[in-house]
Amino acid sequence: MASLAGKHAFVTGGATGIGLACAQALHAAGAQVTLAGRNATALQAAAGASMGWVCCDVSDPPAVQAALAAAAERSGRIDILVNNAGQAASAPFLKTDGALWQRMLDVNLGGVFHCSQAALPGMLAAGWGRIVNIASTAGLTGYRYVAAYCAAKHGVVGLTRALALEVAAQGVTVNAVCPGFTDTAIVAEAVANIVQTTGRTTEQARASLAAANPQQRLVTPDEVAHTVLWLCQDAAAAINGQSIAVAGGEVM
Repeated sequence: MASLAGKHAFVTGGATGIGLACAQALHAAGAQVTLAGRNATALQAAAGASMGWVCCDVSDPPAVQAALAAAAERSGRIDILVNNAGQAASAPFLKTDGALWQRMLDVNLGGVFHCSQAALPGMLAAGWGRIVNIASTAGLTGYRYVAAYCAAKHGVVGLTRALALEVAAQGVTVNAVCPGFTDTAIVAEAVANIVQTTGRTTEQARASLAAANPQQRLVTPDEVAHTVLWLCQDAAAAINGQSIAVAGGEVM
């Protein structure tokens, strides 16, 4: 991988899981990295002495603008935006109330919109930028009991495609990475829910999720991060508007 020295990456949901793996991969490639999230203690621990961090609720537009402005003032213009912050909640469709529906849209889709609007002007002014949206295979297919989450992630894929066309001739690419079930806290919550509702053991619950992957395993955060890193390289400049599944062949 070519060096990202001189680039500044802003990673939402950066304190744990896929977000932290992406931040570490980008930092190892030479980029300055700012982690964003809602938990200051977790962010500070994740950032250590080598990365910056800022508290930010991605569903709050003024907070997003303030966070990106603070990051840019400290580390320079934001060249790379990784929209990773997200939440997953499950419920049968008829038990999905308006509050759950709106929360899934606000965080998973609204957060991508707000952060991209805040970061894009600087990228366009520079004639170079990378926006990578962490969607999900739920943005490419359907799953039972997560209608709101699927709707939001399908929205992320649609937003990715539309924005990619708008900025295609201006040096900025916009792509989505769509992991399958990945070994993160969100999957741990899903496992706990399966155990509670079905009486299966933790091992059985994890196996049921892994079974969706033709490789019969959970994806690792590092596998997602390496895909993100590749998309941020100059050599990936022709990759634009794509939704890349990292799921062992589950979605083709």
